[in-house]
Amino acid sequence: MEPLSEKQIRSSFVNCTKGEAARLRLPADFAELPWQDLDFLGWVDPGAPLRAHLVVPRADGPLGITLRVPAVGRTSAVKSSLCQICLTGHASSGVTLLAAPLAGARGREGNTVGIYICSDLACPLYVRGRRQPKLRSGRHEESLSVDERIARMAGNLNAFAARVTGG
Repeated sequence: MEPLSEKQIRSSFVNCTKGEAARLRLPADFAELPWQDLDFLGWVDPGAPLRAHLVVPRADGPLGITLRVPAVGRTSAVKSSLCQICLTGHASSGVTLLAAPLAGARGREGNTVGIYICSDLACPLYVRGRRQPKLRSGRHEESLSVDERIARMAGNLNAFAARVTGG
């Protein structure tokens, strides 16, 4: 992913108001992000921990999606969960159901779409093996190459973005 400026990120959001986009806080480590290892930018808002944000690179410019994070609930230490973007298995607390308001009038009416995703939104780092999930039984090895897993992740993310934008 090419590095993005704060202005590019704030102007990319399609499912929140311009005021909400102006008020969101960028990741605390924004200046040190490993852009070369990112296929999208995802973070939980440090100023509003019940909000998360994704910025997906597109040919016509970045696409920003704001998400709602559920209040912390009880999770099982025994069960595991699977991220729908990168298909990484985590202990159940490592995957969260996030809800994205739909873009446009449908979102203003309260319509949302949900997705189970890595709680830290670090899917690109898990796919590349730069970060390891916390699993009791260890990580399951796949026969796909890293490039094939990256392509699969991009397809899953683009399908989710299409559901949010209605396209």
